[in-house]
Amino acid sequence: MSIQDKLKGISRRDLFRVAGRYGMSSTLLAAGGFGGAMSLANLASAAESTYEKRFSKPAKFTLKHGAAGFNARNLLIERAGALEFARDIESRTDGEIRVEFIGDNQICGQTSCVEKAQQGIVDIYSASTQNSAGGAPYLNVLDYAYMFRNRADQYHFLYSPASQRLLREPYEKRHGLKFLFSHAELRGIQLGLAWKDKPTVTSVEQLAGTKNRVTGTQLGRIAMEAMNLNPVPVAWEETLDGLKQGLIDGAETWASAVAYANMAPVVSQSVHLNFFCGTEATSMNASVFDGLGGELQDAVMESSYLAQVHVQAANEAALVNTVGQSDPQLPGTIFAEHGVRNAFLSAEEIKKAEMMCSPEFQPQLWEEWRERLNKWQGGADTYQEIYDEVRTIDANTRPENVEPRRWWKS
Repeated sequence: MSIQDKLKGISRRDLFRVAGRYGMSSTLLAAGGFGGAMSLANLASAAESTYEKRFSKPAKFTLKHGAAGFNARNLLIERAGALEFARDIESRTDGEIRVEFIGDNQICGQTSCVEKAQQGIVDIYSASTQNSAGGAPYLNVLDYAYMFRNRADQYHFLYSPASQRLLREPYEKRHGLKFLFSHAELRGIQLGLAWKDKPTVTSVEQLAGTKNRVTGTQLGRIAMEAMNLNPVPVAWEETLDGLKQGLIDGAETWASAVAYANMAPVVSQSVHLNFFCGTEATSMNASVFDGLGGELQDAVMESSYLAQVHVQAANEAALVNTVGQSDPQLPGTIFAEHGVRNAFLSAEEIKKAEMMCSPEFQPQLWEEWRERLNKWQGGADTYQEIYDEVRTIDANTRPENVEPRRWWKS
């Protein structure tokens, strides 16, 4: 049964009808826990049960979670872990922490959630670090081109104590936000329908001169310009229309983002350049975290760890079984149903792209931002130290086999 078949029994109108009675968070948490087909009756029953459990006693803290465009449906496509975190922290704290999950861009979007969290309008937010980099520039530290070889490298770094010093602590100190957990994919170019009848892309040269949407990341632009990919800033919410109308040739993003955002009908080729991070991360306002007290802070960290482990396994499975990022594709996946071809470049072509744009081979392109990020960190060579840390694991490590570690414990 495909993901669409599992979910098609519940319309958006039905979802809001149930939410009107039991609250959106209880409804989404109930829907997110389904393993098979849904009906309105069993969703309502599960939402009622979830509501009664969640409100069996007063919460000490009710935390607003602004989750950009996410909901129970698309979080089963891109497994970013937001609902799993909410479900676990409520259970782990026996209801002392309650999470009010607000997705579907109702309270903030991909580029605004970070600022809403900094302002205290939301307590927790989920959005890509690249879109969030406009409001929290230190997040650019993840976006040096080809610093990560693959998704295993990304998960290894997220679990590593080195991430405390090189990512989490500077991010918290400079922007007042606590990095909790993240999904991990690498970005490529998602080509529009004008490429439907063209040969499958096998090299970066075939993309030269195309005009492509870029996120809020400043470092992503450096790599794209070096590869002649003409970055054009387009809001995530406007990217679908841009591709549909042919205003851009492609979009710089990752495979499951195409799938969850319903872009597959207007994307013909998913070109896996894998040139920098696609990290859909969840963070918390640091002042809110500090105000929880020691025991609840420990609970937040343990729930973050559980969410990270869940995301690592679930998103790797979803890429193959739900999105269709494989060769051959499984029938019934989103890419297969919409005719999206995967363009997996050879190791030689990836190396060629790396030599065009990475700090290792083109250091002069990165000097200004590298110096800035190093200063914000406190003096470390951020690129080199992250580069070296992720290469402590074998290049052929499968992402699902990366050892989970509690990164805040050495």
